Amino acid sequence: MERKIKKIGVLTGGGDCPGLNAVIRGLTKAAIGKYGYEVIGYTFGYRGLYNNEFIKLTNETVSGILHRGGTILYSSNKDNLFDYAVEENGEIVKKDVSDVAVENMKKEGVDVLVVIGGDGTLTSARDFSRKGVKVIGVPKTIDNDLAATDVTFGFNTAIDIATEALDRLHTTAESHHRVMILEVMGRGAGWISLEAGIAGSADVILIPEIPYDIEKIAEKVRAREEEGKKFTIIVVAEGAKPKNGDVVIAKIVEDSPDPIRLGGIGNKLAEDLERIVNHEVRATVLGHIQRGGNTCTYDRILSTRYGVAAADLINEEKYGSMVTLKGNNISYESLENVIGETKNVDPDGELVRTARSIGICFGD
Repeated sequence: MERKIKKIGVLTGGGDCPGLNAVIRGLTKAAIGKYGYEVIGYTFGYRGLYNNEFIKLTNETVSGILHRGGTILYSSNKDNLFDYAVEENGEIVKKDVSDVAVENMKKEGVDVLVVIGGDGTLTSARDFSRKGVKVIGVPKTIDNDLAATDVTFGFNTAIDIATEALDRLHTTAESHHRVMILEVMGRGAGWISLEAGIAGSADVILIPEIPYDIEKIAEKVRAREEEGKKFTIIVVAEGAKPKNGDVVIAKIVEDSPDPIRLGGIGNKLAEDLERIVNHEVRATVLGHIQRGGNTCTYDRILSTRYGVAAADLINEEKYGSMVTLKGNNISYESLENVIGETKNVDPDGELVRTARSIGICFGD
């Protein structure tokens, strides 16, 4: 009997994330070794699919990439093929060019497309599925804000890096009797700030889900000083905002599907706080350091599981699905059900209650 699936394609879209290479490796090794599929990887996300630019993925190609951050396939977060910028008559216009991608897959004999990405990338994966393309999704974001899965790969590496940064800021804050602020990523979700803050012994954790009052933060700084602790450590999520205030926007990227770039809350908070406390306040923006470097042990394992699970879903013909983690079990969910469903920190949840119980202030 002739095998139905012979060749699969894979791409990575959106921002880079620790564990992408581990997913590619797990998928490739399982697809080849377990199922006998041929594997190619489209470069620069959906742009590679549109331009039919790819590399062959083999056991040799993916050797030695398990621990490496980034993605050997490269990535792009500006290439939505259902609303793609093309030049016509000397002008740039947006068009649906998804049919070009479908034809490219047919031309190369690609039977299934595996898409590794966050909400925007997976939205396009769902749309390709609606066009009849056999698609499998793998959830990726350091923000850990996809509702369909308990944990996204890359998140644990990000909080490890943020925790180490807090450890380092702790010693310099104590030495100089300063208030030290660390700004971390997360967009509209406070998971990185919350978990790194607990692990890194922060005194104040500010998250988007709990708007803060600057006076409450100042009270915490003063209370620590009265206790003989002349320094304070604050970790703030980039999407945090004051009560009755707005988020701080670093810039607008007009040609991006997600044009708003958050950033700057750390410096704003430092300026506001320094006016009302008798301390020097310094801010550090961790930025893309959270997404770079080697992948942590947890994410290497989770990413490998996700990659193998994607190959298994292809074999089981569970197309139009996304790999998920529920508890400690790998499962899957329809792409139709996961798009646009975000997972935010519960302000009354167990993690927040735990932090409050050990004296951490949330600025409220």
